[in-house]
Amino acid sequence: MDVKTGLFYVFSAVLLFAAFRVITARNPVHAVLFLVLAFFQAAMVWMLLKAEFLSIILVLVYVGAVMVLFLFVVMMLDVNVDSARQGFWKHFPLAAVVGVLIALEMAAVMMGGFRDADEPHAIAVVGQATAEISNSRELGKLLYTQYLYPLEIAAAILLVAMIAAIALTLRQRKDSKYVSPSDQVRVKAKDRMTVLKMPATQAAAADDAATTMTAEKKV
Repeated sequence: MDVKTGLFYVFSAVLLFAAFRVITARNPVHAVLFLVLAFFQAAMVWMLLKAEFLSIILVLVYVGAVMVLFLFVVMMLDVNVDSARQGFWKHFPLAAVVGVLIALEMAAVMMGGFRDADEPHAIAVVGQATAEISNSRELGKLLYTQYLYPLEIAAAILLVAMIAAIALTLRQRKDSKYVSPSDQVRVKAKDRMTVLKMPATQAAAADDAATTMTAEKKV
């Protein structure tokens, strides 16, 4: 067994352990962190398969953006996982069998990829010069030549979705109170309280005493 195969088994073992902990961790934050670890291990496996572009995209997009968003959402929301875990161990045997089958299929496909990777790389001959073909370069050429219009359409759709999400978030709601921070900064102490002169609603204490003494004399 060479070094590459040994690294594949190490990364795969850590990946399976992290995936198992994602569904068994009681703390949702810990589950998200284990999912981040699983993504890192999958990226390393793709790196061993010489799929550098996919590996970097997995780290940048999923670990750097999506999982950070998930982590913040889970930390801000007080998620009650007790109700979600009801009946977990009841369906665990079937889920374990399906997971083992998927793991075996992935291992068979990837080991075939390792055998193909041991073959010599394709060489492009241009005149007398030879150059090794890079999958990232070829993918970039396909994206920006043959698939340029679909790429621009997808970018425009994502831009519209981002602007729509910002517009929906910033719209004024009638059922929510809004306080302007600039008004709070400009406010002064004299503006916070106003002293008003109001007429008395009850008679003075001396008048009440005189009225009481007059009533007693009459009696």
